[in-house]
Amino acid sequence: MRRPIVPLVAAVGLAALLVPLVAAPASAHEDRKVGKLDLVVGFGDEPAYAGDKNSVQLLLSDGAGKPVTDLGDAFKVEVSTDSAPGQKLDLAMEPFFEIGEFGTPGDYRAFFIPTSPGKYTFHLTGSYKGQKVDQRFTSSKTGFSEVVDPASAKFPVKDPTTGQLAQRLDREARDDASSARTLAIVGIAVGLLGLVAAGIALARRSSAAGAAPRSRVPAGKA
Repeated sequence: MRRPIVPLVAAVGLAALLVPLVAAPASAHEDRKVGKLDLVVGFGDEPAYAGDKNSVQLLLSDGAGKPVTDLGDAFKVEVSTDSAPGQKLDLAMEPFFEIGEFGTPGDYRAFFIPTSPGKYTFHLTGSYKGQKVDQRFTSSKTGFSEVVDPASAKFPVKDPTTGQLAQRLDREARDDASSARTLAIVGIAVGLLGLVAAGIALARRSSAAGAAPRSRVPAGKA
């Protein structure tokens, strides 16, 4: 009679370990309540690498914890980053699931390619059953992660990324332009010095010619 107790205890213990995993939100995402809605926002793929396709991910549920599956495209997101001030990307949040087919109900995505490392901000706006949403989510230690340079994860060869190559080419182009301007200025200065020296030499020659004594013809021999 005591033997069945051991499997039962093991099953209960395993279930207790699995409960936090099921209930916990997606890692490196920010969980925020807005009215009767629960929004969990972050990058769809983490860590997020610059130059790789990724997405804004929204896991949406109601006050009872039930996934919202009838949002449609009522939510929009504006993407911005500290590395490109003034630039913004407007996208629509679309379902990334099909009930009974694939995905996680309540999972909405907006796909894009983050091209530079750094902090990103997702500005979500929209309305669901009268509940308006206007929230900004920014990369932070307590929110979702920043975009990182893929060079840190490359193996075995750490080739420069596209962004790094562009920055290097831009830097070299600026250096070449600066060198060309410097050489041009030096050339002009040398040319001006040459003209000044030539002018001084001509002036001295003219002065010397004017000061030379004229030969006199003796009287009676004219």
